[in-house]
Amino acid sequence: MANHKSAKTRINRNHKRSIINGARKSRVRTFVKKVEAAIAANDKETAVNAFKIAESELMRSVRKGVFQINKVARTVSRLSKKIKAL
Repeated sequence: MANHKSAKTRINRNHKRSIINGARKSRVRTFVKKVEAAIAANDKETAVNAFKIAESELMRSVRKGVFQINKVARTVSRLSKKIKAL
């Protein structure tokens, strides 16, 4: 257990941040799943619209420090490739 006031503050802050980051990760995963569902249904128009929203959410998560830029770039690239294959 923390003995210093600053260490206790850091523990509280880390806990709050982990909850917020978990919510952000979940949100991003939901948008990616919507794109994948549209791809699975062979609905290109819906997939493209969902992809635009998902891409902006993914980039936003990078700015917020939730995901690494390379992971997001790889995910966007793979989704884009799947949509072009429709």
